[in-house]
Amino acid sequence: MTARGTGPLSGGSPRLAALFLTPALLLVLVFLVYPTTYSVVRSLFDARGTEFVGLENYATAFTDDRTLVALRNSVIWVVVAPTLVTTIGLVLAVLTERIRWATAFRVVMFMPLAISLVASGIIFRLVYEEDPDRGLVNAVVVSVHDVFAPSAPYAGARPREGGGLVAAPDGALVTADPVGAQDAVGLAITGYDPAALPGRAAAAVLPEPGAGLRGLVWLDVGGTADRTGELDAGERGLPGIPVEVLEAGRVVATVTTGDDGRFTVPDLAGGPYAIRLPAAAFAEPFRGLTWLGPVLVTPVVISAWLWIMTGFAMTLIVAGLASIPRDALEAARVDGATEWQVFRRVTVPLLSPVLLVVFVTLVINVLKVFDLVFVIAPGSVQEEANVLALQVWQVAFGAGGGDQGLGSALAVLLFLLVLPAMVFNVRRFREDRR
Repeated sequence: MTARGTGPLSGGSPRLAALFLTPALLLVLVFLVYPTTYSVVRSLFDARGTEFVGLENYATAFTDDRTLVALRNSVIWVVVAPTLVTTIGLVLAVLTERIRWATAFRVVMFMPLAISLVASGIIFRLVYEEDPDRGLVNAVVVSVHDVFAPSAPYAGARPREGGGLVAAPDGALVTADPVGAQDAVGLAITGYDPAALPGRAAAAVLPEPGAGLRGLVWLDVGGTADRTGELDAGERGLPGIPVEVLEAGRVVATVTTGDDGRFTVPDLAGGPYAIRLPAAAFAEPFRGLTWLGPVLVTPVVISAWLWIMTGFAMTLIVAGLASIPRDALEAARVDGATEWQVFRRVTVPLLSPVLLVVFVTLVINVLKVFDLVFVIAPGSVQEEANVLALQVWQVAFGAGGGDQGLGSALAVLLFLLVLPAMVFNVRRFREDRR
């Protein structure tokens, strides 16, 4: 019979336990305890680490404008990002239970997590590129916009110097000098690609004076034989441009240029008049939104993080769904509950422990976000997109060697923000084990 305390199921030798625990303990001391202690101590000294300044670095952290912006953005991240990811993950987890290729869908959703955050940041930097010829989002936005509001027919065109037109403050083109009711005027426009002219655009011919106000709107193309503001051989008219005739600032007649760019306004009396070509004919085309500008850069970075982490949340929630007793769901359906009522009153309450763990884990991850902000936000707006983890790096290792005292103080503050979430998760896991 085996003596008590020496059998295979006993506690074993304390020395043997210490031998196995020593490597792990050394790693904890070297990579956790020492850096944490050093950061706390270093935060009490100046930038060079030679003079003790007490809590001065912490006071600076709460009065520095850049740090306050980073703290504000971190709060936005904590409030918005984990909530969105947990909600979307829950919806996808429930919906994928009812589709045929659920496993394949979940694998695809989880794949972004396998990509490094730097690579993901580069991808989204290109996706939100402002130029619609390169940025996917703006390409889609411009395409949809042009379906409902087509671009101006001669976008970017401008008056030719000496061509009889000048640009008004609202973007319209107006005649530089008054015109009479029987005049013939030539109005030269430049700044438009001749190859982009409509196929029906005919050769331009200056009209002769006659009955009514006559005119020509043509594209004055520059070149070696070009005469500025004068009609040259081979130049074509601009068809389809509205022409407004104004008297004392009031529109008295409106016509449209023909295929050769000419127009005639009969039955005019009095005068003098001014001719106006509306700005809508020359307005710059819509080029999308400035996604990486100071206003939208933070939502853009959050969207990248959402793309990465949604698969993670969905996977954990799917595991939680698998542990829900199917009897409870079927009983609710038998009692007449709709699918929405089953989801809201049965599924979500039973999943609440898992949802809470997922949410808190995401909060911890959000407070440490660094790579995405650093890569996606251009240097000109990085201050507006700044978060606390990035601010720690910029302060401690920025230009001129940085201020490691202030950087350590910010790192300690970041640790204190993460600590409650970490403690909560540890306690939750221990309760689950019990």
